[in-house]
Amino acid sequence: MSSEVYERIRRNPKFDELVSKRSRFAWLLTAVVLGLYFIFIMIVAFNPTLLATPIWEGGVASIAWPIGASLILLFWLMTGLYVRRANSEFDDINSEIIRGAIE
Repeated sequence: MSSEVYERIRRNPKFDELVSKRSRFAWLLTAVVLGLYFIFIMIVAFNPTLLATPIWEGGVASIAWPIGASLILLFWLMTGLYVRRANSEFDDINSEIIRGAIE
């Protein structure tokens, strides 16, 4: 594409909308992931006996592994949520911007 097309894309108000929506959503997901991970690590550091609590009386497995596995599953689901939104809403706006710039 020529620099003229790039300039038309940059001036399009939908471009600013796309950048804003995508950035806001990415920062929200980042904050959730970092917040939950930080909380988990702080519990490991300052109250490890809480995570060492057995799942059932006399059992060997502690509650730490299902919590950790749940966090990993949640982070995968959040990645899927981002990909789904990127492939629908963000791609739709992107297509509109490109069509407007090429015309």
